[in-house]
Amino acid sequence: MITTVTLNAAIDKTYYLPSFPMGKVSRVQRFHAAPGGKGINVAKVVAQLGVPVTATGFVGGMNGEIIKQMLTQMEIAHDFISVEGESRICLNILDEANGTSTELLEPGPTVNDAALKEMEVRIGELASRSKIVCFSGSLPAGVPKDFYVKLVSIAKEAGAYVILDASGDALRFGLEAKPDMIKPNEDEVAALLGIEVTDEDALQKAVETLLQKYEMDRISVSLGGAGSLTASKGSSYRVTTPKVEVVSTVGCGDSFVAGMAVSLARNLPLEEGLAMASAAGTSNAMTDQAGLIELEEFEQLRKQVQIDRL
Repeated sequence: MITTVTLNAAIDKTYYLPSFPMGKVSRVQRFHAAPGGKGINVAKVVAQLGVPVTATGFVGGMNGEIIKQMLTQMEIAHDFISVEGESRICLNILDEANGTSTELLEPGPTVNDAALKEMEVRIGELASRSKIVCFSGSLPAGVPKDFYVKLVSIAKEAGAYVILDASGDALRFGLEAKPDMIKPNEDEVAALLGIEVTDEDALQKAVETLLQKYEMDRISVSLGGAGSLTASKGSSYRVTTPKVEVVSTVGCGDSFVAGMAVSLARNLPLEEGLAMASAAGTSNAMTDQAGLIELEEFEQLRKQVQIDRL
């Protein structure tokens, strides 16, 4: 089983507008709502790829109940901890005239100490029966900046392979627990090492340095439409993805993580995992919903991913 952890779960709402003029009233004719937050997006793609998954994290209020109800309707197992306050709504406004995407993200509820302790216990329970645990996304109010250190340590002690997809202080502190895999961007790699990354050669060296410093299994760095760079023990890979018509990039990184998690759960070689992860991220970019892939399209893309060993 794969467990995904979303400490700041959300309802993702997408508004489709012919145009989005600033400072004027816009009437929404079409919209879509789905359970969201980075870890939940991972869970949705894992489920679509046919691997058992359980989503956990914090939810609050009526929005939290709606998140759980929607996951149940999608036949995705969940085991959330309820807190006071309302889970956030994340709004994505798609301007169809110029192809832009504007995101508005609420902060979410404040988590108290009792809920933090409960989450530590819950992670231990779920990790003990999971092969992979994915920690994804930001920390809600009330959660210490170093909380991922505890959770990653608990999951690793339970025997799970841990993927951490976070940014800023959450990532910086989380690295202290030595997760097995992280998925930073170029800027985060540079910030973690306190250096300037000027080109792909410098990025490769920086990623390999990070990998060795924190004794990780692999690091994947997204390069957007240009593909990705992955370093593992003793080898680095440059991945080029097929050119597609991008509808929205929201959730592409989460879909990449899901593909990698599924490949690990199935004991696939790293190169096959990179193809699966890249195809999932690319397929998601061709949709207007985060955490959605089209399986036939995914399989075609998987064959078109180019992987070069550096």
